[in-house]
Parts: sequence; structure tokens; C-alpha cells
Amino acid sequence: MGITSSLVNTFKTELLKGLHSFDTSGATPAGSVFKIALYTNSTTIDTTTAAYGGPTNELAATGGYSTGGNTLTNTGVGVSTVTSFTDFSDTSWTSASFTARGCLIYNSSTISGLTTDAAVCGITFGGDKTVSSGTFTIQFPTNDSSDAIIRITS
Repeated sequence: MGITSSLVNTFKTELLKGLHSFDTSGATPAGSVFKIALYTNSTTIDTTTAAYGGPTNELAATGGYSTGGNTLTNTGVGVSTVTSFTDFSDTSWTSASFTARGCLIYNSSTISGLTTDAAVCGITFGGDKTVSSGTFTIQFPTNDSSDAIIRITS
């Protein structure tokens, strides 16, 4: 068991099929809707995780957390010489009281040919993170070729 920080295999295949869109330019079709769900230390999220409904032990819908997690705001797509990348704005849960070990980013859009709630990536926090009657914030890195949460490089 455990949470591994990695893009999942199905996401890479679905990306090549054109089933995920990180476009924030207002073009048609619009970008996909991505969400982030939190999990306990009793779950497994790795490269074989295919969908949000796959991992067990999501945090309970109490203590400031709602099942399914938060909707993410994509900060756009960029490219450097050999790396394409995208990232999200920080996200928070207020009035929170819980312990999380990691998270799953998934695509909650309804797209023909896409697995329902298709997994994008798992992220481990490196250990349990606890908040008690406070704000739990996930700070995403800078949206650039060396730090963005999703990077594809040659």
C-alpha cells in the first residue's frame, strides 16, 4: 500500500487520444474540469490507478472535507525548449479537521471515450499531514518547465 507521486498510465494513453484538455484560453471545446481528492495512509494510488473511484479510503465527508474533493483552477499550458507543462492554483479546505497522506487529481468531465472520473496523477505528501480546526492548503509549484505538477519532456 501507499501513494506514489506519478502520472497514471491511463492518463498518458488518454492524453494521446485527445481526451483531456488543459486549455484555459476560452477556445472550443473548453478545458476539462479537474478535481483533487484527499486520502488516508491506508490507500494505494500508483501508476495503475485508473479512476477516482478506484482508490479506497478517501477522507470522510466531515471536518471541512467533502467527498470528491475540490475543483481545481488550471493556470494554463506552457512550453519550454523540450518540456510542455501545466499546473493548478493552490486549493484549500477551511474549518478543516482531518489527516491526509496524499491526493489524486482526476478529470471529472463527461467526455465520450474517457473513463468516468479518469485519474491524472497521484501525489504523496511524504507522511501524514494533519489540520485541526484550521485551513488545509495544497500549494502547487510554479507553472514552469522545471516545477509544474504535470510536465512532459523529451
